[in-house]
Amino acid sequence: MGSFHWFTELSARERRTLYAGFGGYAVDAFDFMIYSFLIPTLITTWGMSKGEAGMIATSSLISSAIGGWVAGVLADRYGRVRVLQWTIATFAVFTCLSGFTNSFWQLLATRTLQGFGFGGEWSVVTIMMAETIRSPQHRAKAVGTVQSSWSFGWAAAAILYWAFFALLPEGLAWRACFWIGIVPALWILYVRRNVSDPEIFIQTRRARESGATQAHFLQIFAPAHLGTTLLGSALCTGMLGGYYAITTWLPTYLKTVRHLSVFNTSGYLIVLIVGSFTGYIVGAILSDRIGRRASFILFAIGSFALGMAYTMLPITNGAMLLLGFPLGIVVQGIFAGVGAYLSELYPNAIRGSGQGFCYNLGRGLGSFFPILVGTLAQSMSLVKAIGAVAGAGYLLVIVSALCLPETRGKALVAGSAAQ
Repeated sequence: MGSFHWFTELSARERRTLYAGFGGYAVDAFDFMIYSFLIPTLITTWGMSKGEAGMIATSSLISSAIGGWVAGVLADRYGRVRVLQWTIATFAVFTCLSGFTNSFWQLLATRTLQGFGFGGEWSVVTIMMAETIRSPQHRAKAVGTVQSSWSFGWAAAAILYWAFFALLPEGLAWRACFWIGIVPALWILYVRRNVSDPEIFIQTRRARESGATQAHFLQIFAPAHLGTTLLGSALCTGMLGGYYAITTWLPTYLKTVRHLSVFNTSGYLIVLIVGSFTGYIVGAILSDRIGRRASFILFAIGSFALGMAYTMLPITNGAMLLLGFPLGIVVQGIFAGVGAYLSELYPNAIRGSGQGFCYNLGRGLGSFFPILVGTLAQSMSLVKAIGAVAGAGYLLVIVSALCLPETRGKALVAGSAAQ
């Protein structure tokens, strides 16, 4: 329990911000993940091809990458809290509108626009949380705890999907799954009433308005920050690419090659979700205890090793069910410290721009890793293709982490872009 004592040391303002970020990221996850549950129904209902279903998912990821960077730039200019509200409203409205679509092209449009809010929310909420926490020793734990709410949003999507399809006709149930996506917009009311911009941001904005400091989002490419931007982008590309390569193709491999059916059971999903939540918490604690870089390297090695164990070792249904827990820990735990780390790499005036660019460029480039697996699988076995692509991604994480500076314990103070 000593690992959670840090929570009692938070001020009322810090706790309100944590609650706002936790809830915001959870509803963000729900609105994004609900589509994955509806793909089979949409294929049957509209005669949509698997390629078209995949195009919608990829388009949403690409728009989220753009939205994440834009939101970071806007957050540096207009404030963390204001832009957070914009992103929540964006993904909630367009998720709801998806329930009124009647064709592939209409859904492609609404899900693409939803992606702008989805990507932007992560960028803003992690920056806001990192800047609000006073103690550098608790920053990764707080940001990681906020990110752990992804598991709750994922679980909510699974539960409501089951409930709607159990209670409503299929033709209405899939629409209801999208319509309920408007409910998270109510979270804006909590944010407006209980959260304010971090003091660090307010001081930086005053300095900018007085002319004491000058900042522009393109400064992340200036000589002083270009190395950080390139390496930070490579770090995120490796994390997200390795994650997508394993989690996208692992179910296909186990079902078509190993003929295992446990991936279609609710039991496996529950174990994986619980494991992912645990991974965020463990990763956040480790990031503050052993350092950001060591934590990334540890989880990168664990993700690759466990992913290969799934595909290369003889595994029964029962064993795979049990191993879903550690798999969830390692593939999600690697992300727990990245929000705090990217915040610490950049000075206040360009923090949103830098963090938004690195993570979301990584998301955009990482979205091509599953395609690369499929391409390589045409000339080699699927397991070798997964291993090669995921291995390259996690190797990129290790190399980038070794080249970047350690920031554990770094204080975030008001300063210029040249800080």
